Amino acid sequence: MYMNYITTTELRTKSTELVTNLLSGKSVTLVHRSKIIGQIKPAVTPKTMTNARVKRLQQLARELNLPKIMYREREKIYRTRMLRKYGKNLS
Repeated sequence: MYMNYITTTELRTKSTELVTNLLSGKSVTLVHRSKIIGQIKPAVTPKTMTNARVKRLQQLARELNLPKIMYREREKIYRTRMLRKYGKNLS
């Protein structure tokens, strides 16, 4: 198995190779003064919301059967909890 290594001085000169490795999904080990100090991993792309996922989310919300609260009630609950937590000096 081949490991991808890059030194801290090579970060400036081989940045295009680093980018291509990351875009292809490979991780690169970072070496500084002959010691492995870290690993550079590609960013995880977030999952997109498809129609099936939206329907599943709606179904889960229906199954939870949460009580419907008006905005005024929500604001009142929020204010009382903040006053309880931080005291009267809350602005």
